[in-house]
Amino acid sequence: MPSALESPEGGEEDVLHYEEIEDDAVSPMDLSELLKEGTKESHDRAENTQFVKDFLKGRIKKELFKLATVALYFTYSALEEEMDHNKDNPVFAPLYFPVELHRREALAKDLKYFYGEDWKEKIQCSEATQQYVDRIHHVGQHEPELLVAHAYTRYMGDLSGGQVLKKVAQRALKLPSTEEGIQFYVFDNISNAQQFKQFYRARMNALDLDKNTKERIVEEANKAFKFNMQVFDELDKIGRSLAEEAQDGGFPVHDGKGDIRKCPYYADKLGTASPGCPFHAALGLARQPLVQLVLAACMAVAAGAAAWYIL
Repeated sequence: MPSALESPEGGEEDVLHYEEIEDDAVSPMDLSELLKEGTKESHDRAENTQFVKDFLKGRIKKELFKLATVALYFTYSALEEEMDHNKDNPVFAPLYFPVELHRREALAKDLKYFYGEDWKEKIQCSEATQQYVDRIHHVGQHEPELLVAHAYTRYMGDLSGGQVLKKVAQRALKLPSTEEGIQFYVFDNISNAQQFKQFYRARMNALDLDKNTKERIVEEANKAFKFNMQVFDELDKIGRSLAEEAQDGGFPVHDGKGDIRKCPYYADKLGTASPGCPFHAALGLARQPLVQLVLAACMAVAAGAAAWYIL
């Protein structure tokens, strides 16, 4: 077993010490193995959602990345709030590592980078994210033993595939080398991700849980994957809307900076655009087939007149 928390001399904060654990110490009935096998199908489906596939290929717009960061902020705020409430509960306490794992503050830094000092006033929780958040609060308040499933799904993923997404986002969005905008993926207090994951799994396996509770945790982890996929699908739909608007208008509708609600496209989608906006009125009129036909006829007449004049 890895060592527990130790307090160094001088009264400073506790420092976590962990060491690599041999694979042969794992049993098929351990919670970590049950979760690994029991969520394999859900994990594969999540990786194959269109949003994730596009992200891995570097096809991620800054506006969409910002919205994904907003979704993560609300998700982790709920998760870490419930973890804080259950930090002394024996069904979860061994997995409580706020210094090493908690992401809320890192996400707040990312949102400040993308939206500015008043970022809290510019974001809102989406429908899919709210459903995820509601489930996390329900679990934390009524079935705290199932918090393990949500912590496992999020943090272990962040320390694994999340590190790949970090590099993709930094390159695709041309983010600063100082890692601004991707603090979510930076775990300053974990020196070796692989060893920490082994340590975390060992702590999971040491929880005093009966067979039925372990099965419920696996079931809850699959629900967590489902909630994540619903958020991915929601983001994918928004991404398609952005692409269609750019294609129809011939130019980007938003530069990925500042408040998205000030963008004419989003204002229109949210029902807050002025009905008399000349920008949207002109675009809408120009897209009418009859108007396009008249414009084409006028262009033909003008071209003929120009040719006659030259001859």
